[in-house]
Amino acid sequence: MSKIPRERMKGMGKRSGKIGRASQQPAAEPLNIAHGALPSRDVILRFIADHPQKASKRELAKAFGLKGDSRVELKHLLRELEQEGMLQKTRKSLIRPGALPPVTVLDITTRDKDGELIGRPAEWPDDQGVAPAVAIRQSTSPAGRNGKGKAPVAGMGDRILAKIFPAADRGGPAYTARIIKILDKRRGALLGVFKDAPGGAGRLLPIDRRGEEMVIDPDYKGEAKDGDLVEVEVARLGRFGLARAKVLSIVGSVASEKAISMIAIHAHGIPYIFPPAVVAEADDAKPATMSHREDWRDVPLITIDPADAKDHDDAVYAETDPSPDNPDGVIVTVAIADVSYYVRPSSPLDREALKRGNSVYFPDRVVPMLPERISNDLCSLREGQDRPALAVRMVFSKEGRKIGHTFHHVMMKSAAKLSYQQAQAAIDDKPDDKTGPLLEPILKPLWNAYRIMTRGRERRQPLELDMPERKILLKPDGTVDRVFVPPRLDAHKLIEEMMIQANVSAAETLEKKRQVLIYRIHDGPTLAKQEVLREFLATLGISLAKGGNMRANNFNMILAKADDTPHQTMVNEMVLRSQSQAIYSPENIGHFGLNLMKYAHFTSPIRRYADLIVHRALVGSLGFGEGGITPDEEAALDDIAAEISTFERRAMAAERETVDRLIAHHLAGRVGEEFEGRVSGVTKSGLFVTLPDYGADGFVPISTLGTDYFIYDEAHQALSGEKTGLGYRLGDSVTVKLAEAIPLAGALRFEMISEGRKMPTAVRSFHKAGRRDASRARKKAGTRPPRGRR
Repeated sequence: MSKIPRERMKGMGKRSGKIGRASQQPAAEPLNIAHGALPSRDVILRFIADHPQKASKRELAKAFGLKGDSRVELKHLLRELEQEGMLQKTRKSLIRPGALPPVTVLDITTRDKDGELIGRPAEWPDDQGVAPAVAIRQSTSPAGRNGKGKAPVAGMGDRILAKIFPAADRGGPAYTARIIKILDKRRGALLGVFKDAPGGAGRLLPIDRRGEEMVIDPDYKGEAKDGDLVEVEVARLGRFGLARAKVLSIVGSVASEKAISMIAIHAHGIPYIFPPAVVAEADDAKPATMSHREDWRDVPLITIDPADAKDHDDAVYAETDPSPDNPDGVIVTVAIADVSYYVRPSSPLDREALKRGNSVYFPDRVVPMLPERISNDLCSLREGQDRPALAVRMVFSKEGRKIGHTFHHVMMKSAAKLSYQQAQAAIDDKPDDKTGPLLEPILKPLWNAYRIMTRGRERRQPLELDMPERKILLKPDGTVDRVFVPPRLDAHKLIEEMMIQANVSAAETLEKKRQVLIYRIHDGPTLAKQEVLREFLATLGISLAKGGNMRANNFNMILAKADDTPHQTMVNEMVLRSQSQAIYSPENIGHFGLNLMKYAHFTSPIRRYADLIVHRALVGSLGFGEGGITPDEEAALDDIAAEISTFERRAMAAERETVDRLIAHHLAGRVGEEFEGRVSGVTKSGLFVTLPDYGADGFVPISTLGTDYFIYDEAHQALSGEKTGLGYRLGDSVTVKLAEAIPLAGALRFEMISEGRKMPTAVRSFHKAGRRDASRARKKAGTRPPRGRR
């Protein structure tokens, strides 16, 4: 379980030599603007499109020679373009909406008619349509840039980090790309479902909608049986007919959960097998020594984790501050496993960890970032065993203000391994044999420190969304037993707040040392998203102030107004949708959701590569001995941040899709049954309905809603009938019938049973005005009205 909630800061080192070099594209047509004069909107938009690598406010001012008041005017003009949706701010530049950032992770998926490689972004938002194609420029020189080393040469199926340029030839892909480096050489194996065919042969049904069927000859099917999920390689491609394939391995039956998570692993290209060199390095690793370390083995640090956790990367301890200058203050100690001691820069372990970026968690398995010898043994803070750690001691006043902190390179020994439920039960006067002796000396001081730290959190006022996280409990055979929402305990919140403060301390220390690092940044919501939310809230009688200076507390006030109302869940979801996505970056803009100006991930180096980088930066800048960050790493932080941000999105998508497939499989035998649900999304083509008891989403096509003509109203998040005025809004409770379940696609289709309710007057007025305008336009154009969706 993640101990830091999922979140939707100014590097000081030199830029990577891989980024920011001049494009080899032909020069764009000159812009006839007097040097020092503020360019027009069109000229700015054209410049950004033609020079994405120079699309920051600073570079724009430099390119057009703007100084003084002209720079201020430029700032206002760029803000206007953002508000109108003409520009979109990324971590350090401006791009046109839907455009690719200057450095992007691409998957090479096909070739054009001339045989040139074509790639597409590894991750692309669903709401932006089809991902753009990118023509890959292969180097024709035997040497790399600057004449050093060998230029990377990519092939079909490879994942690459690439520098993006607008294409000079508008007749093909919109972009071209220069390979910075190859992230992953994909195997030629494909995944599909084996189906028996006449004559002892078989067919391979693809798991990807874009895939094609293949024939599997009897001699090539091995032990595969009908319904098995198999890995195959292409045996022969012909000019006519289907390709032929050979079964390499049998993953298992598509009815099993193991197969379902394997589909997501394969579909997203997640590395799940450690190469022999990586396993060998992990197996050969020796326990850390006391060199350059303080002996903290008598400090009663304890781990508090999920009951089924196999690795323990953080331990905590709290005590009253004895200083007379801090009456009733506390000292909170957080110790984090010292992964940097075992995983050194550029080693096989390090290269594989970067390729993975983070651990990926499925209901039945974990795809770890590091081999078990490291993650579950040498770096796991096991009870009663010596383990190396980086620890931070943080001093808080009784008001919850952090007075100071210090970092330490230590050898520790965990005093106890507890689950969240154990620790909480002890505090709630239900201790067991293990927690009873720990209650007074360890657990109560921890909870006292948590109460004090909560005062500081309340004053800071981070974004407080109430979005229950559902968990899937599996049966022994890997199928779904039940879906439930685990209780949110104070024990969870205690660990979360202590980890957040440790992360803040890491960022503060590294900034003070002028050490480059990777921040965890979270931009505020765009003005366009704010406007969509504002219009929606207005339909509920809730106001949202205008202006670009929004803070997390503004959204908390909105959430408070919706508490204990029928709209509570709906408002929480809409506020969540309005938020930006958190990413990693060596450039600091702060963390909007947590309302923090300095924030870096430090507390989970076993499962996140960003934390490992921060550990190395601390080891190097504080003189803690071996395992510090190297100059090459510092120069490559832009690349690393881009990669691990992409890999994080990849993991989230794979985890979400696996849950969708599991639930679809679980409900496949219940087609025709009715379920209670809630409208969780409204689109022009229909309604998304969530079944709260299962955490599953399904779709109701607009064509099945009834005989009326249904009109989509984005502002009110509603579909309403033109004649009857009856319809459905986001958040409505409804009854639906399961019409279809497609397990491999993770898709459910529903039919609406509930009748629509009378739409508010504002919605009906909006629709009537819209229909009048449309009717007038049709009469003027001499056209007939379109066929309604009925």
